[in-house]
Amino acid sequence: MEWQKKHQILYKKFLSSLGQCDLCGGNLVNTIKSQQTLLCSHCFNDLPLFKQAIIQGDLLNWPAINKALPKTQFDHLICLSPYLPPFTQWLPQLKYQGRFELATSLAHLLAQCWTQQRLLNFTSPVDLVLSVPLHINKWKLRGYNQAHLLAKPFAQHLQLTYDATALIRTQHNISQVGKTGKERRHALTNAFSLAKELPDNTKHVMLVDDVLTTGSTANEISKALKNSGVSTVTVATICLTLPSAKT
Repeated sequence: MEWQKKHQILYKKFLSSLGQCDLCGGNLVNTIKSQQTLLCSHCFNDLPLFKQAIIQGDLLNWPAINKALPKTQFDHLICLSPYLPPFTQWLPQLKYQGRFELATSLAHLLAQCWTQQRLLNFTSPVDLVLSVPLHINKWKLRGYNQAHLLAKPFAQHLQLTYDATALIRTQHNISQVGKTGKERRHALTNAFSLAKELPDNTKHVMLVDDVLTTGSTANEISKALKNSGVSTVTVATICLTLPSAKT
């Protein structure tokens, strides 16, 4: 029931305010500082994170992912985890239920992932961070954009320039949830554009979102960016929906 869901969200916020783990309710005395008081060390160690060293920090180096995301317009894909619990609870809570404290914690984890993998020197320095935009009608309805809530602390943590207004969504489509990759690609064709010129010498852009499913949104935005002179687009997401039979 709706009141039960609201009660659970309020209880989670209450636990966080008391310095207790978001998952087990345990004390956060032994919490790793970088977790931003979200999890105890035990629950953190149980997270289903990708083994970044194996893929050199870039999921496009994983053959199964490369096959599942054909003809990508972006150049690198940084991601924390498959879309599995507890992320399947956290991201909807952030997106639909206003658990804004999750955005800061998840953004910092994503930033640390990027920092660690940059040691491998597989890409050039990032010139600008952008977030996947909502259409103005959806923004008015929801009141916020979860991608922006992730991108802002992400950029701050890495001391990178972030622009929340450079991209706009020009088409207001219905929800893409449950659609195949072909259906998503058709619905998102020419759905994004630049609201203004990017700063001079913007060659590498980091695009932040919460979940990547078929890559259609990231591809459309990457095409718009590259048409404006950007040479490299790195997509950074909290989660990736694992490949399925849908294409």
